[in-house]
Amino acid sequence: MTRKFLELYWRLPPALQTVAAGAYGWRLARRRYGPETEDLIAEMREAERLAPSARDARQGEQLAETLWRAARSVPYYRELWARRRARGVRLPVERLESWPLLTKQEVRAQPEAFVDDDAWRRSLSVERTSGTTGTPLRLYRSRRTLRARYALYEVRHRGWYGVSRQDRWAMLGGRLVAGPGAQEPPYWVWNPSLRQLYVSSYHLRPDQALRSAREIVRRECRYLWGYPSSLTELARAVEGAGLGYSPEVVITNAEPLSQEQRALIERAFRAPCRETYGMVELVAGAGECEAGTLHVFPELGRLELLEDDFASAAGEIVATSLLDADMPLIRYRTGDFGGPLLPEPCPCGRTLPVLARVQGRQDDLLRARDGRPVGRLDPAFKDDLPIVECQIVQESLERVRVLVVPAHGFDAAAQRRLAGALRDRLGDLEVVIECVIRIPRGPNGKFRACVSTLPPSEGLAKEAVCSSRF
Repeated sequence: MTRKFLELYWRLPPALQTVAAGAYGWRLARRRYGPETEDLIAEMREAERLAPSARDARQGEQLAETLWRAARSVPYYRELWARRRARGVRLPVERLESWPLLTKQEVRAQPEAFVDDDAWRRSLSVERTSGTTGTPLRLYRSRRTLRARYALYEVRHRGWYGVSRQDRWAMLGGRLVAGPGAQEPPYWVWNPSLRQLYVSSYHLRPDQALRSAREIVRRECRYLWGYPSSLTELARAVEGAGLGYSPEVVITNAEPLSQEQRALIERAFRAPCRETYGMVELVAGAGECEAGTLHVFPELGRLELLEDDFASAAGEIVATSLLDADMPLIRYRTGDFGGPLLPEPCPCGRTLPVLARVQGRQDDLLRARDGRPVGRLDPAFKDDLPIVECQIVQESLERVRVLVVPAHGFDAAAQRRLAGALRDRLGDLEVVIECVIRIPRGPNGKFRACVSTLPPSEGLAKEAVCSSRF
């Protein structure tokens, strides 16, 4: 969505904003759901109670097919195996360990090379995400893949909790549905096509959060979905005002959920809080059942855990696509940490694999100039910016420093777009952009995308090649 379009949208009266959101939601619904959706839902419900041996055999067949197809008809992998053959390397294609690990940087550098030759490219939609690393990615999706994905979410991100997409619900997310300087409501927009009240996660000062909560009550939303940091601010407002709103369930996504956040959310809303794990890359996912167990979704991908010296029986999550045949990612390093995978049965009766925990990336919460917390800033990097990776360092409420490893084309105009996107979310503050060769890493070789009032890690110097203020 372009800046000009956003500014036009912000100037619309609320009734016309609802019309615009409904039109957008109608387009999304057409791509996400279709005549095959109910059959897909039935299949995924049945798969939850398969015998583990039958599921392992099914996944093994899917994996072998994926690997053979990728080696034959995905340009990046076809060239990989051609180079190996030219060097006389003979490794079995069908064995996963024969394949190298894949990084986000490799996918970011040439996303089209990961699209299967058999995919009808003109029909593919593009999704952009930075994840939690500040590394922008462009991903290609067919309608078939999207409908399978949303059928899976309908079963395991809604159905487990007794709600559905037909219910009214509230989403706290990173879309700029309200202008960055908006002091008065609405800080939300009603999307009738998705039966969704979309609430801005960037407008959650105590007074704003309370007004948003009252709108959620007025709309009779049966469940909440959003970032744990945003839901926590909403919960504080609800508890402080004694609002008495009790949805069926509160579902968290995109950020790790702490025990303190869970306790506050459940106390304020008098409802269970359930954690989900997933990524736009569609290689891994998990959801928390009613028994509090985090179940892996084997339909999405085959999981591996790279051994990690910092966590016993756990490690970095590496995953291989199984659901997405159009842009398969093989042994993809997610950058998230978790585990171990447990064999114990769950009291819920489902036989899906169990993941002990997912750590995700532990980024700091930043504060907007007016003091409100801002948990997720990755939407600022979805504007197809030419960035390899990025880190935001908040030095005060009036100033942030952005370390950028630039890609080709990161010029003054791109820097202004980045600075503007951050101001839209953090308020009118100074944005200092520094182009660097490498983002400072921590002891585990990773970096946090957002750092609040903390200097770069001691002993890990950066080499600045340019610096600009906006």
